[in-house]
Amino acid sequence: MTDFWGIGKGLEKRFNKLGIHTIKELATANPNLIKQKMGLIGLQEFFHANGIDETNVRDKHTKKSSSYSNSQILPRDYTIQSEIELIIKEMTETLSIRLRKGHKLATTIHLMVRFSYQENQSTINISSKIKPSQNTFDLQDEFLSLFKKKYKGGAVRQIGVSAGNLTSENFKQLSLFDTVGEDAKVPSEKEEALQKAIDEIRETFDFSSIQKASALTKGSRTLARNKMIGGHSASQPPKEKKNDS
Repeated sequence: MTDFWGIGKGLEKRFNKLGIHTIKELATANPNLIKQKMGLIGLQEFFHANGIDETNVRDKHTKKSSSYSNSQILPRDYTIQSEIELIIKEMTETLSIRLRKGHKLATTIHLMVRFSYQENQSTINISSKIKPSQNTFDLQDEFLSLFKKKYKGGAVRQIGVSAGNLTSENFKQLSLFDTVGEDAKVPSEKEEALQKAIDEIRETFDFSSIQKASALTKGSRTLARNKMIGGHSASQPPKEKKNDS
């Protein structure tokens, strides 16, 4: 019976206790008895054995909301606000790259800031709805705005950023009050093309091939994390010992 869809060894044993050992016996069994002894799971297999599917095909499938997230535990306590903001900006840049690569726009964002165990402070968790975006600078401004609303000082040890309620990048919502050009409130086509060009260069060569000067500062984690695999330090193979003989 385990060759039949949905019946495992455990369910087969329960059917056997009712005197059902084959699919034919299942199809001709008393459905009321099956429901009484095995519940809806057994009754569902009874219907399947008779070729009956009670799924309502008119029910619309609602896809679960997808999201992108990025988090890291810092190598030390960060107490300088400008350094914490730099980490948030770097993580947001990585998040925006994933959005562009997935051809998605974020409509909600969430920031998590966890303090050092020495601090007697609750973790910051704050979310906000935003205009659909994958633009690095716009998202950085949004995340920094959330951070400044809640952060009142203290040593930070873990940061997480996420973008949710994703929509296709083919659908962009513009306001009647949005302007286009140098003073645009929304990213111009030139700016979007530049960000995607940088993404392609990093994809072809290396993420560190194009970096801001801030990547060389003490608080930056960009170059260090670029050397990691799955968020962990990549071990270096041992050097071969030279044979003096």
